[in-house]
Amino acid sequence: MKAAVLYGNGDMRYDDWPTPEVKPGTVKIAVKASGICGSDVPRVLHGGAHWYPIVLGHEFAGVVCESGDGVTKVKPGDTVVVAPRIPCFACADCLAGNIAQCGHDSFIGSREQGSFAEYIVVPEANVVPYDPSVPFETAVFFEPATVAFHGVRNVGFDGGGDVAVVGAGTIGLFVLQWAKALGARNVVVLDVDQARLDLALSLGADAAVDSGRLDFVAEAAALTGSGGFDWVFDAAGNNATLLASLRLAAAKARIGLIGTPQQSVTFERGEWELINRKEVWIRGCWQSYSLPFPGDEWRMTADAFGDGSLKADDRLIFRRYPLSKAAEAFSLFKNPSQVHGKVLLINEDK
Repeated sequence: MKAAVLYGNGDMRYDDWPTPEVKPGTVKIAVKASGICGSDVPRVLHGGAHWYPIVLGHEFAGVVCESGDGVTKVKPGDTVVVAPRIPCFACADCLAGNIAQCGHDSFIGSREQGSFAEYIVVPEANVVPYDPSVPFETAVFFEPATVAFHGVRNVGFDGGGDVAVVGAGTIGLFVLQWAKALGARNVVVLDVDQARLDLALSLGADAAVDSGRLDFVAEAAALTGSGGFDWVFDAAGNNATLLASLRLAAAKARIGLIGTPQQSVTFERGEWELINRKEVWIRGCWQSYSLPFPGDEWRMTADAFGDGSLKADDRLIFRRYPLSKAAEAFSLFKNPSQVHGKVLLINEDK
């Protein structure tokens, strides 16, 4: 088969690659569309792959074309997405239900062959079927939508209250949608990109605030009527968004850190004092798994896309490339500030 193979730092080629074979308990999928995740970029451009050569990719959708002995969950012809983490199911964390904290795991598209290929074989447990009415390009967004759901649930969000979402990237826009679907009274999205703020409004935000303005905290907090937000989600993960989250939080607020920082994050004394004075509750959020594996995050996301509760607006997509042009697609990220949305790799029909 053909695949986008990473041979070294910055060296990605559309090349021949062994077609994976189905084994008992596994499923072979014809990949239709894959998304480039932010975690893929350092693997390709900054020497971050575990080894070479390797086929990356973990946000994808496709069609089952073959199933191994013992598989009962899906059948050939089913449309599916795949939860990329492969836990050991035997360590103390796994047995306690802390699947994302498994220290003996593997990961599709990182330590296992990924989806930047014509075909992929994965364990049956990782396969999530979904309604075939959902387009493949929409189903690519299941994985980031599950991350958003996990983050919202992980801080104990139970509806009601005022919610601030800091960062209107893909994850932030799904945090917005989940918060609304789960009963938030008021959701305000903050970002410096006006196009993303406009998109947030069209996806259900009650208000959108330009966080590039000097008075943005006061402007956003005024929308709550009480001077602060009960729930704050940092969906970007950098110094500016963390400080904004602390300033936006009301006393006793809960803050969920969902965004993954790409650089060091530091606290000044005054910022640390905000945590103390407000007695805010801060919780990290990692990936998107629970028991029974892969968890409600995946099942509810499939249902929500199927019934239209979640939407992947076409404006979430920045560029589409055929898989054969994967290297060109990754070259966009040499100037990441110019990438405004998801970049997709589409398998050409044979």
